[in-house]
Amino acid sequence: MQHAMLGTRQVSRIGLGTMSMAGTLLIGGGLDDAESVRAIHRALDLGVTHIDTAESYGPFHSEEIVGQALEGRRDRAVIATKFGILSHGRDVLFDSSPANIRTAVEGSLKRLRTDRIDLYYQHRVDQSTPIEDTIGTVAELIAEGKVLHIGLSEASPDTIRRAHAVHPIAALQTEYSLWTRDVETELLPLLRELGIGLVPYAPLGHGFLTGQIHTPEEIPEGDWRKTNPRFIGEAFQQNLRLVEEVGAIAGEAGATPAQIALAWLVAQGADIAAIPGSRRVARIEENTAADGLVLTACQLQRLDSLTPATGARHDDFNESTIDR
Repeated sequence: MQHAMLGTRQVSRIGLGTMSMAGTLLIGGGLDDAESVRAIHRALDLGVTHIDTAESYGPFHSEEIVGQALEGRRDRAVIATKFGILSHGRDVLFDSSPANIRTAVEGSLKRLRTDRIDLYYQHRVDQSTPIEDTIGTVAELIAEGKVLHIGLSEASPDTIRRAHAVHPIAALQTEYSLWTRDVETELLPLLRELGIGLVPYAPLGHGFLTGQIHTPEEIPEGDWRKTNPRFIGEAFQQNLRLVEEVGAIAGEAGATPAQIALAWLVAQGADIAAIPGSRRVARIEENTAADGLVLTACQLQRLDSLTPATGARHDDFNESTIDR
């Protein structure tokens, strides 16, 4: 497995997102904790070192699974988790106040069965707490040895600059893939200016880029994608054209569409570490195999020229939670 740099931290350039192990958002199929643990073990065996979770996944269940899976294997993994969506004791939507961070980190450490968190993200920007106060608190946790590096998720350029002025930020997590390329305009140049790594979530377009979804009716009832603008009506049909071209290149390369999408993404730079999410061993094996796939210059050019997805990334409420 090749590696990418998140600030000064080296991680496998294809990691593992564990949100679905808690049944968060993607509801299709029942949970199987034993399979989730096997998936994490298989990822480690294949060279994956970057395991991403959050206290809000479940809530708490994903962290518990990661902690169980890494028992006796802790030193083989870089653990990333997140705070700030759950409030411990206050009735607010987001809470990155110093008191809440200190409560959150103790819970995460216990569930993850570890004495330190390698990469601790603010999950969403809390507009009621100055970012300087939030980052200052996490910097104190670094001084105490409970956290090693700081990350931000869905933060604006202004917030990133202000945070980085308080303490170096190692990584920004946001959506980036063949169907979501907004990051290329302003965020990615800023991250490279500051030496901050990029961790793309949903690198497979919430499953769309795998080529396994052909009609909206195939999405199970209760699955959040039922209300996502990119999976509805005319937008869905237009987005199928993107997947068809990815599939054509996959056929030429003797790979799967998912592997093509991941290979394109990690080819965008050595500071990019994707975290495709899965809870099944077979998908882990498919995704990590993309690390050895080298796209030709012609294939990269064809992928670069594709029109990104039609439709907003999220519904109106979730779009409103992203720092602009």
